[in-house]
Amino acid sequence: MTLAEIDSRDRETLGTLQHDTFDYFFRQISPHNGLIADKTQPGSPSSTTATGLGLSAYCVAVERGWMPRATAVARTLATLRFFRDSVQGPQPEASGYHGFYYHFLDMNTGRRAAQSELSTVDTAFLIAGVLTVGSYFTGSSEDEREIRAIADALYRRVDWAWASNDSGSIGHGWTPEHGLLTSSWDKGYSEALLLYVLALGSPTFPVAAQGYHDWTATFERKTVYDVDYLYAGPLFIHQLSHIWLDFRGIRDDRTREVDFDYFENSRRATLVQQRYAIANPRGFAHYSKDGWGFTASDGPGPAVRVVDGIRREFYGYLARGAPFGPDDGTISPWAVVASLPFAPDLVCQTIRHATEHLTPGGKHRGGFDASYNSTFLGKDNPQQWASPWRFGLNEGPIVLMIENFTCQLMWNVFMRSPFVVAGLRRAGFRRTD
Repeated sequence: MTLAEIDSRDRETLGTLQHDTFDYFFRQISPHNGLIADKTQPGSPSSTTATGLGLSAYCVAVERGWMPRATAVARTLATLRFFRDSVQGPQPEASGYHGFYYHFLDMNTGRRAAQSELSTVDTAFLIAGVLTVGSYFTGSSEDEREIRAIADALYRRVDWAWASNDSGSIGHGWTPEHGLLTSSWDKGYSEALLLYVLALGSPTFPVAAQGYHDWTATFERKTVYDVDYLYAGPLFIHQLSHIWLDFRGIRDDRTREVDFDYFENSRRATLVQQRYAIANPRGFAHYSKDGWGFTASDGPGPAVRVVDGIRREFYGYLARGAPFGPDDGTISPWAVVASLPFAPDLVCQTIRHATEHLTPGGKHRGGFDASYNSTFLGKDNPQQWASPWRFGLNEGPIVLMIENFTCQLMWNVFMRSPFVVAGLRRAGFRRTD
């Protein structure tokens, strides 16, 4: 299904939702350094991933007329200059090291926050935004030339090889207290697809391709609800890399084995999520064909309560998944919208239900609630729980995946980067036609 084939009311709803959701990146910003807050909770640090999503969202804002090009250029330059000039080193108060950045940064100083790790995957999402603006702002003005120059320099500075082992398996990160983390992106299908493509395409510090091949060989193939796919439970895993990478019609060794590409795999994972909600094996409230979306999200816990005679355990922020859990009755509407390019008929149906029937997690100013739980009942919440905060990690995929569905902007801009093309080729991706 294409944009032209969906109902005009759905097109209008998508446009309004996309615009309202972009409000997060308009408001949750530190104006002097361009950092984007992790969430709307007062005192929240910046999230490196949210900042990368914000950079990409500025391109959408220019295209849609929500922000003057000059304003987007100024915001973009503030962000890029911060990352270029901030302290890189082993000291705990630095912003990054070896071209990588900490998962969380102080909104004011830009220094490491919350004792977070130097995160390889979060840096990859930041760099995706950096390369996006470097590819999008092609004007001849001094400011747009500077955007391209800094974007190129930031990408070239990331020492992917430093964070990997001899075979090319990339570690999760590093801390000044303990050095390189022992865990690596080496088992199971995950959001690290983007990480490996960027690391493989580097002209300065590339990793060995063997690490990518060894990793993808571990992807589990499962059949669930009569759907055959490469398994990962949380929906975000099937979405985040796809914000920038267009996997339609290209396959690596693993997807050649299973005879479908990663885009098709995400479509199938989306079907599984809805079918799990329809089956609702654990009997949670509000699960249905229009009540689904299980992913990394805020939650009402930690808490244990007896609801209708059943002992239920509820979690806080957690990577929820379907069909094998963890699952505590929490639904994340943003994750449904981020699957729009994969299954527009299912997604539009669910969005229509949420907006027309004012279900928990329904739309309000600024877009959808991050997550809600209609099973979590008690003295203080006789109706349902909904997250009081909005998260940059949730808002960005809504804005960017609606844009990919409507006009493929992110894919067209990002995929023309020669670094991305080189990374895909080194990973073994080839056209199927």
